[in-house]
Amino acid sequence: MGDLLLVRHGETEWSASGQHTSWTDLPLTTRGEEQAKSLAPLLSGRPFSLALTSPSRRAVRTAELAGVAGAVPESDLREWDYGAYEGVTTVEIHRTRPAWDLWTDGVPPGPEGHPGESPQETGARADRVLTRVDAALAGGEGDVVLVAHGHFLRVLTARRLGLPPADGRLFQLATGTVSRLSREHGRPVIAEWNVRA
Repeated sequence: MGDLLLVRHGETEWSASGQHTSWTDLPLTTRGEEQAKSLAPLLSGRPFSLALTSPSRRAVRTAELAGVAGAVPESDLREWDYGAYEGVTTVEIHRTRPAWDLWTDGVPPGPEGHPGESPQETGARADRVLTRVDAALAGGEGDVVLVAHGHFLRVLTARRLGLPPADGRLFQLATGTVSRLSREHGRPVIAEWNVRA
């Protein structure tokens, strides 16, 4: 059985400034493009039974630059919907809500079509992705690679390890990195985390 590789997209202007970015479709910065290119040696030579990417251009471009050929866009891999906190930093939120925490408090509704998501709603999407991952890994024809976003991949990791979605708070994840989830004695484990070339 293969491994599950998680690729967080390269840097964008908002990831560099700490602004929450879900549906705002920002391109990679020059540094983000370099980060994505640097991941190619970490991914080359691995056969993939399934390669999925978030539909956002920052994720799609990261997949292309990292050499993940044939990655299929999957809407369930989109970032946590930050609702009214789209484009806002945690520092700014704390000015009016000093004790606010994404993992426990969620977000207020945003504009039409962006009601925000709770950890549980984001976790439900992660569970659907993991169902696809398990089916692909059961075929035994290689690894699975997912190219997506920081908070979403943290929730997905928690769910893969059998933890509640909010325990994604335990897994800091930098831009332009590869992480590997594997199995040991039949149990899911973190084999590598936040790896850069």
